[in-house]
Amino acid sequence: MGRRARCRRLQQQQQQRRPEGTEDGAEGAGKRHDAGWEGGYPEIVKENKLFEHYYQELKIVPEGEWDQFMAALREPLPATLRITGYKSHAKEILHCLKNKYFKELEDLEVDGQKVEVPQPLSWYPEELAWHTNLSRKILRKSPQLEKFHQFLVSETESILDMCAAPGSKTTQLIEMLHADMNVPFPEGFVIANDVDNKRCYLLVHQAKRLSSPCIMVVNHDASSIPRLMIDVNGKKEVLFYDRILCDVPCSGDGTMRKNIDVWKKWTTLNSLQLHGLQLRIATRGAEQLVEGGRMVYSTCSLNPIEDEAVIASLLEKSEGALELADVSSELPGLKWMPGLTQWKVMTKDGQWFAEWDEVPHSRHTQIRPTMFPPKDPEKLQAMHLERCLRILPHHQNTGGFFVAVLVKKSSMPWNKRPPKLQGESAKPRDLVQSSPAGPTGETAVGPSELERKLDTGIGDAEIIQRTEDLENNGNKKDGVCGPPPSKKMKLFGFKEDPFVFIPEDDPLFPPIQKFYALDPSFPRMNLLTRTTEGKKRQLYMVSKELRNVLLNNSERMKVINTGIKVWCRNSSGEEFDCAFRLAQEGIYTLYPFINSRIITVSLEDVKILLTQENPFLRKLSSETYIQAKDLAKGSVVLKYEPDPTKPDTLQCPIVLCGWRGKASMRTFVPKNERLHYLRMMGLEVLAEKRKEGTAVTDESAATSGPLEDDEVSADQRAEQAASPDATSTGSDSAEGATVPR
Repeated sequence: MGRRARCRRLQQQQQQRRPEGTEDGAEGAGKRHDAGWEGGYPEIVKENKLFEHYYQELKIVPEGEWDQFMAALREPLPATLRITGYKSHAKEILHCLKNKYFKELEDLEVDGQKVEVPQPLSWYPEELAWHTNLSRKILRKSPQLEKFHQFLVSETESILDMCAAPGSKTTQLIEMLHADMNVPFPEGFVIANDVDNKRCYLLVHQAKRLSSPCIMVVNHDASSIPRLMIDVNGKKEVLFYDRILCDVPCSGDGTMRKNIDVWKKWTTLNSLQLHGLQLRIATRGAEQLVEGGRMVYSTCSLNPIEDEAVIASLLEKSEGALELADVSSELPGLKWMPGLTQWKVMTKDGQWFAEWDEVPHSRHTQIRPTMFPPKDPEKLQAMHLERCLRILPHHQNTGGFFVAVLVKKSSMPWNKRPPKLQGESAKPRDLVQSSPAGPTGETAVGPSELERKLDTGIGDAEIIQRTEDLENNGNKKDGVCGPPPSKKMKLFGFKEDPFVFIPEDDPLFPPIQKFYALDPSFPRMNLLTRTTEGKKRQLYMVSKELRNVLLNNSERMKVINTGIKVWCRNSSGEEFDCAFRLAQEGIYTLYPFINSRIITVSLEDVKILLTQENPFLRKLSSETYIQAKDLAKGSVVLKYEPDPTKPDTLQCPIVLCGWRGKASMRTFVPKNERLHYLRMMGLEVLAEKRKEGTAVTDESAATSGPLEDDEVSADQRAEQAASPDATSTGSDSAEGATVPR
């Protein structure tokens, strides 16, 4: 019998057993519908006596606040949104939210209840984060909220972060790098890691929205993430990071407001089992942190076994190399509780132990000495565990969270002595920052005998990696950073295509350089493709720092995705002076280097180009027509510059990829990005769509070229992971696109 047949039979049996007077076979069904639960599942009772007993005993909640704490946990978590992306664009979206969508919610009632207008998070800078009591069900089902719901759905694909999917913290880090949108290649970079292959593709999807050449997504067990190498003046050196975020796997009891199954599943065993992994991840992070760097350790757990116990153990074994930073003044509006200095350990059946000496031998595999606070009062005081931050749900209507910020003052004690290399002593070197100089070699060097000697506990800022004997390894192709051999690294998931840097003498590049009049400063050495055979159909770009990392670590790490798409081959490209058209994904990075085929457009031109498929040139402003009429057919840049003398108009620059046809102009912009720009201009997309029937057409109709098998990589898999049923959102999502004549 198939699964569906079994489900139908089970439902029939439940219907037969259903008590008279109930509609869904569960007591309190009316309550469930009132609370907004969906589906045919029985209501989860939000009670767990062991949970309450445990945290009352540990006194994590201030005296007199326990009832408020528990009441908050039983309430649904408010929806939260954060405006991301380039700051000028974020400000326009904020203006649009406050002056249009939020105003429409004022005095609105849904199902007899007044809708509360979203409020800014008091502690988040520049009003770029908001929360609302509107549930997802109400947003989806209420006709009065259709416009707001469509806005949220669409903007989540461009620059609105709903703060729930994997990658929201990663996007914040990328934003910090790109604070100045006039700098196409910031000096830093972000390496985002997840042990779960599928979550990695979600990370790729989230990061792609920010179109950064400075992000790399890798797939490793964080507790043993490999030590990466970089080329510094011709010598291989260890890469150390200026900032590390350890958002570790946790029991998640701080998420009970949105993950309600935690109520019935909660037990102290979860924390006891995770403590060791959390400590190993934090230790590995500390090893890879540069001296003077900062590491943030965070969990969505309230349990000191996962929180203070991990920090105390890490501080103790660091022997002064690490210390807790006082960050109490860095987010003035955030309410938090200081870290605990005393706690006890409880088994899943409620047995308490105050110190390691009390634990019977039979429990030693489950309970470890690192789970207890230090016994020495002076040592405990010197740790300043009160500098940890615990966020409680009832203080600001949030989930529960724990944060600790660690500063590395010196090398970890087991890294003090560098290894001896083939009979000669290693010499100390200066600190390696996370923004090294570009590499001088082109060979993707594999792990050497030296690297095998450097286990996870050896090597820090004093270690020099000398691998000159492998730089001319004949088994490697210049500029090819292939996936790791299966024998050396077996990980679940897709086998990714290699990263192949374009050789300097490649005949592919000069026509591109000439057609777009690229500036001599254009870093062509950072261009790469994802295939070693056949035609190169997509050209990607990374920063020089990530190029360095890629070339020197191809067999040490599994890279899921890096780089942004900057050019795509046209199916009929040979008919034009250049076979490659510009890709919207990378236009903000590429634009500063382009000196030709740039058309300055007005705000009205932008509206026409984004709402009509192939408008004739005569439909555009006379200024735009004059610029375009003498241009040869092919890819163009369409640039809108804001007019500061007209503050009521769009005040952020927009750069779009376009195509100059025989007598028409069109844009190559993904659907959701089109919607994003139109909303920033104050255009009501839904009304426009109904009225004219031409607003925001799906670009898949113009994308007749098939996907190439040799380049279906993490880009497509990220889209599939994020939205399995989604269709192509724009012509830039397909290789070999056909362009209008």
